[in-house]
Amino acid sequence: MKINNILISQPLSGGSNAPYIELSKNKNVNIDFRSFIEVKGASSSDVRKQKINFSDFTVVLFISKKSVDHYFRLAKSMRFKVPISMKYVCQTNTIAYYLQKYIIYRKRKIHIGNMSFKDILPYIKKHYKEKFLLPSSDILKSEIPDMLNKLNIFWKRAILYKTTSSDLSDLKHACYDILVFFNPAEVKSLFDNFPNFDQNNTKIATFGKNTLDAACKAGLKIDIKVPTPEFPSMAMALEKYIKKSNRIRY
Repeated sequence: MKINNILISQPLSGGSNAPYIELSKNKNVNIDFRSFIEVKGASSSDVRKQKINFSDFTVVLFISKKSVDHYFRLAKSMRFKVPISMKYVCQTNTIAYYLQKYIIYRKRKIHIGNMSFKDILPYIKKHYKEKFLLPSSDILKSEIPDMLNKLNIFWKRAILYKTTSSDLSDLKHACYDILVFFNPAEVKSLFDNFPNFDQNNTKIATFGKNTLDAACKAGLKIDIKVPTPEFPSMAMALEKYIKKSNRIRY
């Protein structure tokens, strides 16, 4: 089946989508961007109901850029001046780099993991006397609390934002050859909007194990699985798949 139209289930946003724009031009395919999920920030009262006091913690664990945004947003709204002594643990270098939006690196202590949450566990274990805060959304991998609980440390999770399904009713009659998903919430949104979704000849691409598992659980047939040693990025995997499907020779 020739690939003509692709839907990326995330919004078009700056440089992160540049590879797809380039792919669209080079392979002469239409690529649309549409956020399948919406993020709603928690209020100060929501945080207080969780019995969370930011001043009780000495280390903040960041596992996403959104958690960074909402931590500092709420710190400001709750009139909590983040102390210069606050330490930060970032799951990836990308998150650590993003943290510069709010802090000056030379004045703070930051530990950076490689990719997975497991990478930062040795640091947490070594600094077991610290008090750790984990800002997150209402959706969190169950293994993360499990790993922290095994370390016998003082830690709390603060739900600072919630993920909800977007209204996709305008896509009811849209026709795409490939649907691309990056997290389980996007898969959930598809079926929240279209409970009777029939995949038919539509190809499904997923990024990450959790997204893959969610898509399989929903009964979808997965045609493109990323990342792999050969294709660490979704754009690379799509390029290869389009080349094969459209039989373009170079």
